[in-house]
Amino acid sequence: MPTSPASSPVRTAARVLLGAVLGFAGLSHLFWAREEFRAQVPTWVPLDVDAVVLASGVVEIVLGVLLIAGWRRTVVGWIVAAFFVAVFPGNISQYLTGTDAFGLDTDNARAIRLLFQPLLVAWALWSTGAWSAWRRRSERARPTRAA
Repeated sequence: MPTSPASSPVRTAARVLLGAVLGFAGLSHLFWAREEFRAQVPTWVPLDVDAVVLASGVVEIVLGVLLIAGWRRTVVGWIVAAFFVAVFPGNISQYLTGTDAFGLDTDNARAIRLLFQPLLVAWALWSTGAWSAWRRRSERARPTRAA
């Protein structure tokens, strides 16, 4: 039995697109948008802000490459979803502090952005088949009832 569910062309395209988006975002952390990303690191993070931006950029590049390559899709899907959850406090902090970055210069714009983070999590889980694989494993593990 395969460890990853079969992928449709639409899921594959969505996974590759998400990988490209992550790779692009990671490169922007390292090169042209470092200041914008620095604005998203919450003040309560006890690490050097630039180190956080650089490290998260490298992580995004690696995750993007893994998504594009399709290596261990379901595992990578869960890791990418967890990454999106892990960086969410930065988006919340940007909203709460009213920090302008990436053209988000109003509270409404920053609030709308918050709504998109769960969509990124769902995109990662759906496009990699991670959610489907988990549901199938859960169904197989469920005891069957006698009729």
